[in-house]
Amino acid sequence: MMKKLSIIFSLFALSVLFNLCTTDKPVQAVDEAEQIRNVTAAVEDLKTAIISADRDLLENIASDKLVYGHSGGKVQNKTEFIEEIVSLIPNDYLTIDLADQTIMVSGNTAVVRHIYSSDYLSDGVPGSLRIGNVLVWQLQDGKWKLLARQAYRL
Repeated sequence: MMKKLSIIFSLFALSVLFNLCTTDKPVQAVDEAEQIRNVTAAVEDLKTAIISADRDLLENIASDKLVYGHSGGKVQNKTEFIEEIVSLIPNDYLTIDLADQTIMVSGNTAVVRHIYSSDYLSDGVPGSLRIGNVLVWQLQDGKWKLLARQAYRL
């Protein structure tokens, strides 16, 4: 009887040890790397949507609960943000460059930070902008959606 208990205990201990040694950390690392790639693609889609003033793409990227903060203090909801971009007023964005971008994913939330530089036309007059951005993305129905953006002066 003692031998059977010893064998059962040994098998149990080996099973626990095997499970500890084969945790899903490598899988999580792969999943996190994939999620970072997906968030990066969503940021690029946002950039493209702003430059092209593409209403459908903006609608698809922005969360219904979007809070979009500008460096000057103005805050917009989804509808206001999209209308401003699509109307090309006050700015028609010609280029957008993102530098020093970092992405941190935690569950279904991602925080993106970068330096945002843009050339634009405002009533036909060329201008440029260089600000910092913090973007909060949320995984909704399998797609990364922009939930919040706050720009800040550099």
